[in-house]
Amino acid sequence: MKVPLLDLQAQYETIRDEVRAALGRVFDSQQFVLGAEVLALEVEIARYSQTKFAVGCASGSDALLLALMSFGVGPGDEVITTPFSFFATASSIVRLGARPVFVDIDERTYNIDPTHVAGAITERTKAIMPVHIYGQCAEMDPLIELSQKRNIPIIEDAAQAIGAEDRRRRAGSMGAIGCFSFYPSKNLGGAGDGGMLVTNDLEHARRLHLLRVHGEERKYFHRVVGINSRLDALQAAVLRVKLPHLDSWSVARQRNAQQYELLFNDAGLTERIGLPFVRIDGRHIFHQYVIRVRDGKRDALREHLRQRGVGTDIYYPLPLHLQKCFAYLGYQEGDFPVAERAARETLALPVYPELIPEQQDYVVNAIRDFFNP
Repeated sequence: MKVPLLDLQAQYETIRDEVRAALGRVFDSQQFVLGAEVLALEVEIARYSQTKFAVGCASGSDALLLALMSFGVGPGDEVITTPFSFFATASSIVRLGARPVFVDIDERTYNIDPTHVAGAITERTKAIMPVHIYGQCAEMDPLIELSQKRNIPIIEDAAQAIGAEDRRRRAGSMGAIGCFSFYPSKNLGGAGDGGMLVTNDLEHARRLHLLRVHGEERKYFHRVVGINSRLDALQAAVLRVKLPHLDSWSVARQRNAQQYELLFNDAGLTERIGLPFVRIDGRHIFHQYVIRVRDGKRDALREHLRQRGVGTDIYYPLPLHLQKCFAYLGYQEGDFPVAERAARETLALPVYPELIPEQQDYVVNAIRDFFNP
């Protein structure tokens, strides 16, 4: 049996006609950049994310960059964030000449550990950027309290977490600006790159609208220096088809995660692997289902699963503070031991909504055979 890490074709089969009709609507209009489709999606995403405003852009990476630009982050500034995330989290900071200041993560959720953040604040700290990794929100209350006390804004990297919740608050709605990615592999994925920023602040919304179009207030008149980061109408049309299905897809992912837990328990594997921790005061939408394999066996298990036809991936094999391009920051191995252990031990298994029980049985049996040959 073949069990891919993600099966986008299976999802497409369920919405093929809707997607093609939406694309036909865009081609009929010949409006391919921004326009009515993007505006409609912005309204729908803002409503879904419990915010007042949403601003479409070209990618999740650009969303982070634009959010930082809206706060005027630049040379000499610092932004506190996690070393256990996708590269764009830190690169967006560096691209503006600022410095990422890393703090270690929580052992169970892999999100930023809020207990370390206060000690990392200096007079140069311009923002705090938590990442809601794997589809589960960071613990936001301590960060919000610290933000208010020290007057330091929060930018949420919610690229993996659209629809996730922390105490009934949607990802992206708790900080000053939230950033989403619509890369095809995301829970809400387009047919290419795309991103979105959400906010409750009218001034930020206005500024983000300017920044995404070269700072253009009206045609050929530029109030600020921005970038070219416009969301394509074709992407917006596809995402508008998918958005009404998102909650049911998230429920399917949650159901698959629960089934994995039952199967791993029945197979007697919970002493061999660590299962995902789910906060009881949040909504985990399982962008990834990540197990923990200790004793240096993670890579061998991954190779075993590859040979059995099971797709896996490692998010992320090298923490950001140890990336070669960030060597100038001066971090060393051992500085963030929790993130470093996670990089050595975590492994993502298939959890996409269309995964069927027989496939999950096959995955768990393959893992059992690895530990009990």
